[in-house]
Amino acid sequence: MQKEPMSSDDAGPSAGVSPEAEDSPPPRDSAGKHAVTVLWSFGKCLGALLPVYLAGYFGFSISVVLLGLVVYIGWKHSRDEKQARLQSAMYFVENEQVVTATRVFRSRRELPAWVNCPDVEKVEWMNQILQQAWPFIGQCLEKLLVETIAPLIRATSTYLQTLSFTKVDLGNRALRVVGVKAYTEFDKRQVILDLYFSYDGDLEINVEVKRYFCKAGVKGIQLHGRLRVILEPLIGDVPLIGAITMFFIRRPKLDINWTGLTNLLDIPCLNALSDTMILDAIASFMVLPNRLTIPLVPNLHIAQLRSPLPRGIVRIHLLEAENLVPKDFHMKGVISGTSDPYAVLRVGTQTFTSHHVENNLNPQWREMYEVIVHEVPGQELELEVFDKDPNQDDFLGRMKLDLGVVKTAVLLDEWCTLRDVASGQVHLKLEWLSLLPSAECLDEVLERNKNITVYGKTADPPSAAILTVYLDRAQDLPFKKGNKDPSPMVQISVQETTKESKTVYGNNNPVWEEAFTFFIQDPRKQDIDIQVKDDDKALTLGALSIPLSRLLSSAELSMDQWFQLEKSGPASRIYITAMLRVLWLNEEAILTKPVSPLPGEGGNESDVSPGLTPTSKRPEHTSPDGNFATEGVLRIHLVEAQSLVTEDNLMGGMGEGKSDPYVKIRVGGLAFKSQVIKENLNPIWNELYEVILTQLPGQEVEFDLYDKDIDQDDFLGRVKVSLEDLISAQFTDQWYTLNDVKSGRLHLVLEWLPKISDPTRLEQILHYNYRQSYLNKIVPSAALLFVYVERAHGLPLKKSGKEPEAGAEVSLKNVSHRTKVVTPSTSPQWREAFHFLIRNPSEDTLIVKLSHSWGQALGSLVLAVRELLDQKDLVLDRWFSLDGAMPESQILLRAELKLLDSKLAQSSNAEDPSPVIPAGDAAAAANPELRLRSVPIQEGEDASSTMEAQVKLSVAYLSEENRLVITVHACRNLPSYSKDPPDTYISFILLPDKNRNTKRKTSVKKKSLKPEFNERFDFNMSLEEAKQKHLEMSVKNSVSFMSREKELFGKLQIDLSQLDLKTGVSQWYDLSHETN
Repeated sequence: MQKEPMSSDDAGPSAGVSPEAEDSPPPRDSAGKHAVTVLWSFGKCLGALLPVYLAGYFGFSISVVLLGLVVYIGWKHSRDEKQARLQSAMYFVENEQVVTATRVFRSRRELPAWVNCPDVEKVEWMNQILQQAWPFIGQCLEKLLVETIAPLIRATSTYLQTLSFTKVDLGNRALRVVGVKAYTEFDKRQVILDLYFSYDGDLEINVEVKRYFCKAGVKGIQLHGRLRVILEPLIGDVPLIGAITMFFIRRPKLDINWTGLTNLLDIPCLNALSDTMILDAIASFMVLPNRLTIPLVPNLHIAQLRSPLPRGIVRIHLLEAENLVPKDFHMKGVISGTSDPYAVLRVGTQTFTSHHVENNLNPQWREMYEVIVHEVPGQELELEVFDKDPNQDDFLGRMKLDLGVVKTAVLLDEWCTLRDVASGQVHLKLEWLSLLPSAECLDEVLERNKNITVYGKTADPPSAAILTVYLDRAQDLPFKKGNKDPSPMVQISVQETTKESKTVYGNNNPVWEEAFTFFIQDPRKQDIDIQVKDDDKALTLGALSIPLSRLLSSAELSMDQWFQLEKSGPASRIYITAMLRVLWLNEEAILTKPVSPLPGEGGNESDVSPGLTPTSKRPEHTSPDGNFATEGVLRIHLVEAQSLVTEDNLMGGMGEGKSDPYVKIRVGGLAFKSQVIKENLNPIWNELYEVILTQLPGQEVEFDLYDKDIDQDDFLGRVKVSLEDLISAQFTDQWYTLNDVKSGRLHLVLEWLPKISDPTRLEQILHYNYRQSYLNKIVPSAALLFVYVERAHGLPLKKSGKEPEAGAEVSLKNVSHRTKVVTPSTSPQWREAFHFLIRNPSEDTLIVKLSHSWGQALGSLVLAVRELLDQKDLVLDRWFSLDGAMPESQILLRAELKLLDSKLAQSSNAEDPSPVIPAGDAAAAANPELRLRSVPIQEGEDASSTMEAQVKLSVAYLSEENRLVITVHACRNLPSYSKDPPDTYISFILLPDKNRNTKRKTSVKKKSLKPEFNERFDFNMSLEEAKQKHLEMSVKNSVSFMSREKELFGKLQIDLSQLDLKTGVSQWYDLSHETN
């Protein structure tokens, strides 16, 4: 077929046109068309203004102009609608397949259940039976209404004595069962059927009350729903089924067409009200937890069939939501607003409403609810989110979840997408609690519940058990005044929860056959209180109290018997069955794989279990970089110096002067300064410093010596030591010649401490460290602690409801470090590392505090360093729960301990406790007692085997300085006189003198029964004077003068003449209330 040539209009502006043609002026035809267009526009404007001009010219009223305008607008609107209908029809013709498929997809919910759910079977044979039997069912219903129900209604009131059913016709359209699903895998003694039914009936029922000329009726009814039928128990005799139990898991859908006087109920608002009232009546006896039970054989326990034990309990943690739709706009939508969201949760007839969070699209509720689950699969959790408003709350989304999913998973922590809105997710944590008929796990359950933090003023604490009470019957209740039969009802109370039974009128042997369920926090402390009262509740017919502790000692936690009533007749008794079940979270059965949602009613899986999005899996361990825990410790022992230059000359240089030397140490950006030794060219410092360093090339340790002066300190020399050389040598003990001066040398002991992970070495390391004594009162570190703070999760919001800007402060004793403050988030990430020197891992404690911009507290963690000693490689790397925060608030960190095993500690042992004298020339060793870094241990060092309160002291005399040195190390085995550890300090005096110069006192160590002081006290006196002294020491508790706590722990008195003061003594001494 030959194609027609394309017109110039279709070809476009550049089709077949050369560039030169494009630049040429337009043809005359185009210019003419443009002129016509301009004239036409001018004519339309003139035509629009002409009526106004004519109206003014002829003097017409303005209303004529307005009328014409209205007519024109109406014609224009009608024409546009007609044009739109034509375009829609043309689109349908051109896209018929797409439009048809879309409409079928939208009506998918209206299809029968067997179309969407493969396991729901089509039962046309049952519908054929129902259609065939429908006329006869109508005759049966007519007979029931006319002969049975009408007389009962007439007997209830004198106003209804002329009531009669004038017409009962079920019509031609029978009830249809659109699908049946059978469950046989749960219990071998029962069969469960789900009947999906639909009834769109043309029935007509008319009622007339002739006395008041009143007619009413129903003409047409629609009823749709799912009816669960349970056939149980299955028995080995005819009729094979003991009873039939029927109920609706959810309320059915109902629509009634009223006639006669009741036609008023078809008014829209009254129609919804009347349908709701009828559904409430149906729910009162056929919607869970209510059941309709029809026994087929005698001697069945009907109450337990009507109210069986629940399948389980679901503990719902409503945590948070995010990306909710804003509903509160400002300035009429010009500025985007927020919402004040709250959530409504429903499981069957159980309904819960959370608190609302103001002005937040990412609210955190952190609320907990416990719901009873009667049937799984089938029962659903329905959640709706609303925006709190003064007039009408706005809808923010909904979701549904079949609780069978929770039962399968045991623990479900999910983000659920909200339906019917543009955006929004809700974070739920659901726990399936099984019912145990044994109290073996009760203590563990109670301990777990203590760790669950409940928020909200009206929130109930978590339950440890549920109690089901079956109220059967009573016998021989007392009569009322006038020997009249009572109308008894029962009130059953557990703690603050009270439930009431129905009233049995005019009977002193009532039969109730009802069941009640209670949540129990601690069955060891609660009772069941039962009150039998007359219907006016003024007269008590009997009472009974049963401690739940009796159930704990009963077989299977159950009691099924007659109980004698108190405050009642002599033969009055009541029959009750009480069953207690412990709520157990089976952590071993928790699934780690995602659980597929179960399809629910209607076949559309998204209706029941939509948008289950697994939470992004949090890492179980930290992931620090390769440089973590690579730092080391340099131990610097500044011993002494010799032959320093003289800077303080006497009499203008005529006499030989001295210097007041001190040392400045610089390494790794840190600086230390020693004590000043007055007027000494051969000073002895005996000071210790420890520095944590990263191994970087080119680093040096610099020692600068200065003479302390009033104005400017004089330079006495400098020594630089390469850190790389120190790390290679590990240990060095030598004299270094001072540079940039005429004379002088410095004695240093430098050690790059080896890091080990062998906890068996700790005792020897500590033993060596505690024997050391330094003038700057430093105790050598036993370990190096590395801490890596990676992230936190589930932190609480600020008081304003907004996300916090979280920072973490990590501290150990008086050393603390802070992380950066991150952007607002409840799950912040820091990824920062810190390190601490540890004196004694058995006593030190790491504290991590989280806060909003170092203000509002967000939670804390207290970690005893000794916990690391029991871990493999001395490492703890996991999530830790935070105190003072949300139940789910956690922090992920890594704590790694490395013991510092000095070469000197390795060489020392208990058999050879000789002092370690630094190597040097003969002149340096001339006075060895002045260079002691450890003191000999005398007998009594191993006195810890006794449990007496003890104090450790070191006593020595320094001959060159004419000083008596007493060092107070520590105490142990102190008695405890109160629930809190004491605030311990030590005071002592050198007798017989009693003055300020001979009295001393240590600092106070807060809340410790094993305080460490390591404080040194010097006394200027001769050796002969020292030997004449008696040391009297008291270990005390720092208490207020009004406190009743005991102040004195013990005393100690030592005759210094009995000690070898030149050599020195260091040992543990027993304390006594009497002098030794």
